[in-house]
Amino acid sequence: MIAVVGAGLMGAATAWQLARRGHEVTLVEAYDIGHRNGSSHGSSRIFRRAYADPFYVGLTGQAYERWRELEEDASTPLLRTTGGLDLGEGRDPEALAGLLKAAAVPCELLSADAAVERWPHIRFDGPVLYHPDAGVVDADATVAACVRRAAGLGAEVVTGSRVTAIDVTDGPGKAVVRTDDGREIVADAVVVAAGAWLPDLQLPFALPPLRVTQQQVFHFRQRDPEVAWPILVSKDRAMQVFGLPSGSDGGPLPAVKVAEHDRGTPTTARTRSGAPDPASRERIRGFVRTRLPGLDPDPVAEATCLYTTTPDDDFVLDRHGPLVVASPCSGHGAKFAPLIGAMAADLATGRTEPHPRFRAHRAG
Repeated sequence: MIAVVGAGLMGAATAWQLARRGHEVTLVEAYDIGHRNGSSHGSSRIFRRAYADPFYVGLTGQAYERWRELEEDASTPLLRTTGGLDLGEGRDPEALAGLLKAAAVPCELLSADAAVERWPHIRFDGPVLYHPDAGVVDADATVAACVRRAAGLGAEVVTGSRVTAIDVTDGPGKAVVRTDDGREIVADAVVVAAGAWLPDLQLPFALPPLRVTQQQVFHFRQRDPEVAWPILVSKDRAMQVFGLPSGSDGGPLPAVKVAEHDRGTPTTARTRSGAPDPASRERIRGFVRTRLPGLDPDPVAEATCLYTTTPDDDFVLDRHGPLVVASPCSGHGAKFAPLIGAMAADLATGRTEPHPRFRAHRAG
């Protein structure tokens, strides 16, 4: 039997992958499925192919195939293609275009004038990379679909039960998962997908230093409801911002979700305030006012979530004895959820070795 701790995107995807392969699975979640306390809630997350690292460009291609596999299995649309823009000196659109072309990923490098002709609701001041395969993932629907399919395939789903300890044993069951309501789940392997709660668990091996931050997101009403917005990532010397069409949690629709990527407030899973940072709100309002004239600069909805970040921004996806760690995802893991679920399932069943980039004991 394999236990999975945490039913966010990564844990839910892992439970689905294991159950569809015929394994006995117990999925343990401290809250209800789809709760708003962690990193996996919300109906709009970015899927993109544009990375400055060829390794991740390749992974996005694998992830795309896994998204379509999950959609087919769950009979649920989860990934909507919108196209994507990368702009600003910090994004280096010319270099990104070269990397995507080398990987045979469709893309166009446009001048500012050419870009504004196509997207007059956005202001550009330099070259722009457009890649048509980018889009929006519905995180809430993904968690729900994975858990529903896992349960339908025989997985046991335990909610409202917080894991307090995971003990490695020498007996037939290689690990025991203990919860705050007195459960003792004996498992051959345990996949820990606890996200921001990972630092609270005492594991028998060292992890990279982890930084938990509270991020804030803001939704802005489209001035023209007929305009189709792409996703966008903008980075200059002052700030790094992302934007994407809002989902059902975006207030009055149609709206666009806009947020800072790199200025979260340090916190923990237990002590986060849940209140959006007023300074971040004002910075984003200023960005919308100057760079996104197609949006009303007063937010119609706002929310917070958690990032759990490693020093090198790579994931942790490793196995030590019967324990597999499948988090954190450093603020960019949602787009890889079905793929990470498959990789974690492979590790839990001994099908593969951890990738060196994702080992817990890597340098840094």
